[in-house]
Amino acid sequence: MSATSRPLIRWGAEPVVSRRALLGAGTAAVAALLVAGPFLPAAFAATYPSWDDVQAAKANEATKAAEVQRIQGLIQSLTGEVARTRTAAEQAAGAFYTAQQEYFDASIRADTLQSQADAEARNATDAANKAGRIAAQLYRDGGDTTSLELFFSGSAATADDLLSRLGVMDKLLERNQTVYAAALTARDAAQSLTDQAVVARDERDRLRRVAEQKMLESQQAADAAQVALDTQSLYLGQLQAQLAALEDTTARTVADYQAGVEAARIAEEQRLAAVRAEAERLAASGGGGGAVVSSGWARPTSGHRTSGFGPRSSRCGNGYCSTSYHYGVDLSGGCGAGIYAAAAGIVVYAGYNGGYGNYIKIDHGGGIGTGYAHIRPGGFYVGYGQRVNAGDLIGSEGNTGNAFGCNLHFEAYANGSPIDPTAFLASRGISI
Repeated sequence: MSATSRPLIRWGAEPVVSRRALLGAGTAAVAALLVAGPFLPAAFAATYPSWDDVQAAKANEATKAAEVQRIQGLIQSLTGEVARTRTAAEQAAGAFYTAQQEYFDASIRADTLQSQADAEARNATDAANKAGRIAAQLYRDGGDTTSLELFFSGSAATADDLLSRLGVMDKLLERNQTVYAAALTARDAAQSLTDQAVVARDERDRLRRVAEQKMLESQQAADAAQVALDTQSLYLGQLQAQLAALEDTTARTVADYQAGVEAARIAEEQRLAAVRAEAERLAASGGGGGAVVSSGWARPTSGHRTSGFGPRSSRCGNGYCSTSYHYGVDLSGGCGAGIYAAAAGIVVYAGYNGGYGNYIKIDHGGGIGTGYAHIRPGGFYVGYGQRVNAGDLIGSEGNTGNAFGCNLHFEAYANGSPIDPTAFLASRGISI
């Protein structure tokens, strides 16, 4: 499996869960991932002591002191690597969020300018057609010599008629000039807006490339942090127990400490089993969330809509203010409610994303994507590179990032740009 397609276990993650079955991986799978060699950072290439090493070291004070020092160094290295990689991941996630929002802003701006340019172009066409019709009428009214002949005939009646007609021609000429000027103004405005739209699209495309690069960097940083955390989880408890065994001057044996590590491992397996059971319960009581319709799409959660797509009044709370443009819809099913894949696809991001908090992005192919934000801590049920089906349980609702409470912030993308998810899903038979 390639490095770009391998699924990684996220912070507190569980494997992908469908409405029909919860496919799990236990501690053994985590261990297999961590000892695979190529996926471990250089800092974790150390050789970890066995319990036989500890038992042997206890018999000799010099050996014991050296082993204590070595274990202390390994514990410090594990802890330091977790802190370092987590800080790097948080910084990368913040940069991704900023770049993503700048791209979204530029995308909306480009679309708005193009719509304005199209509207002004229609105005210019209408004005030009109107000017043409008046010019044609003016030509018809003054295009022969009859009026001049009548004027020179000396007939007062016919002269009055002629003056009347000439007056109409003057009015038509004046009106035609006004309409012509309006047509030129509309044409120039349309051209100006079109030029601005071209510049805006170029900037949008540039920012999209930046956002994609920042997303990749953020995912890589999140993966490194997860490997560090998983490695720490795998070895730290044993190292601490080994250190305690070496420093213990009482009658407790190495076997006692080893039994404690085993008991902790069993407790962790039981905790993971409970998490999987809760995920199964959420999947079974989806309340409409995750139900796949004939189009092959599913409702991403059972929650009702609390905020729509587009411009909105800014709200402040929890130390921040919301943006004036909402790039998705908020659906509130409650803390811990299941989040489901809206359609089949590949997970192209699973990690922290600044103001979005814990965030998953799925590529459905054909330029279509979906995003799921504010996932609760430990609420990832899929990892980067994983293939999911419509209706698979991929996470659970929380309030991470810039949220005013537990909810799912759901986004839909067309060629990377955000579009109204309500209309998008409605066209696929899903009501939100």
